[in-house]
Amino acid sequence: MSHAIKPIKELILDGTKDGRITIGYIEEPYGAGSETVVSIGISLKSNADEPDWKVHIPKANIDDVIAALVEAKKAI
Repeated sequence: MSHAIKPIKELILDGTKDGRITIGYIEEPYGAGSETVVSIGISLKSNADEPDWKVHIPKANIDDVIAALVEAKKAI
């Protein structure tokens, strides 16, 4: 079982001095045989060991989450 996040992209968190959004994936996050998930972490300080918030999104839900984010962007 591996809980190491394999990084894909790091973004600056708008509205913060040095916050970051990190996007990556984790293989077998819940034990042997569990599906790989995308991990999105929000850190208010770039040197934080752990994100202040994080979410794991299964592959089957990624397209729906992207569509919902597009809708949310239009609404704000």
